[in-house]
Parts: sequence; structure tokens; C-alpha cells
Amino acid sequence: MQGHIGKDGVTVEDIARDMAPVINELLQRIDGEMFTTSQFIELLRSVPEGEAAYEAAWRRWGEQEHPSKMVIHGQVIPLVLRRSKFVSWDGYAHEEQDDYAVPAWWRLVPSGDAGVDE
Repeated sequence: MQGHIGKDGVTVEDIARDMAPVINELLQRIDGEMFTTSQFIELLRSVPEGEAAYEAAWRRWGEQEHPSKMVIHGQVIPLVLRRSKFVSWDGYAHEEQDDYAVPAWWRLVPSGDAGVDE
């Protein structure tokens, strides 16, 4: 499916696999109960290892910046979050502003048993 393959054959799955360790590590450090995808991306980008992973991800996709960030915000990060055992999806956050995708609400699962960790 062409929509899921970036330049040079990289896939959403490839980038999600690369981002999963930093995302899951960060999820274990979050306090609170819920957050939106946009809030999480802001947090991710506020730490050096998260910013490095985010920058590498959209650049690796290989398109111009805006379309590449649409893939990262709308497909890659949500894929990692859906697979994480530390959060569960809690609906769309239509009221939340994101220039690249429709964010979702995510609920932290303190016991880490929400899903399959990749």
C-alpha cells in the first residue's frame, strides 16, 4: 500500500519500531491520568532523546516536512501508543489543536497491562 511507504521504502512500521523504546520509556515517567497525542508529542520533544527520535522519524520518512510530520503525528506515534502496555486509547480529542493529525486521548495504565509492548 503506497500510503504507508515513504521514500526509499521505509514503512510506518519501521519508524514505529525505532521510536518505540524512547516513547515507552517516556510513558513510564509520566504523572497524571490522561493526555492527548499533541500533549505527548510536546513532552516527547522536550527531552533530548525524544526530540532526536522525532526529528529522525520525520526526516527518515523522506517527504517534505509537513507531509512527513502528518505521518509521524497521525500514524507512527499513535501506532506505538496503541501497542504500548502503558496506555490505552480513550477517544479522539477533536477539540485539541494539531496541525498534522486529529489527536486522541490516552489513559495511563499504571500497572502496565493495557496491551502488547513492542
